[in-house]
Amino acid sequence: MIRAAEPADVPVLHRLVHELAEYEREPDAVEATEDDLHRALFVEGTASCAVALHDGEVVGFALWYVTYSTWTGRPGMWLEDLFVRPAARGTGLGRALLQELARVCVARGYGRFEWWVLDWNAPAIGFYRALGAVPQQEWTTYRVDGDALTALAGG
Repeated sequence: MIRAAEPADVPVLHRLVHELAEYEREPDAVEATEDDLHRALFVEGTASCAVALHDGEVVGFALWYVTYSTWTGRPGMWLEDLFVRPAARGTGLGRALLQELARVCVARGYGRFEWWVLDWNAPAIGFYRALGAVPQQEWTTYRVDGDALTALAGG
């Protein structure tokens, strides 16, 4: 079952974010708190989230936000995180989460549905390709954060 996240889901979502970070080999990288997630999802509305349930328990999530393309002239969806606990993989929940987000895109007239995948994550790459996703290999991601971000803002 897939449904929109509710405020009561925030503690388990926070745990799932930590589990995702461990899976992605960055166990100490999560800075977000439960309060941060609650604020983004239910106060500011800067992000949205669908959850996957198995036997009544939240075992996965897809967190996304709206983007905008000057080329298409339409909004799009950026999937920030998709995660299903290993014990629940193979049940169709990952596909169901992506299908739900695709339905949102189509219903709202969004022109794109995009996300990143780590180069070493062969299972995810195979899964995404099987769904018809196409890698955008001509693009390189750049990031400014921490001290560099502060320096850039001050300069």
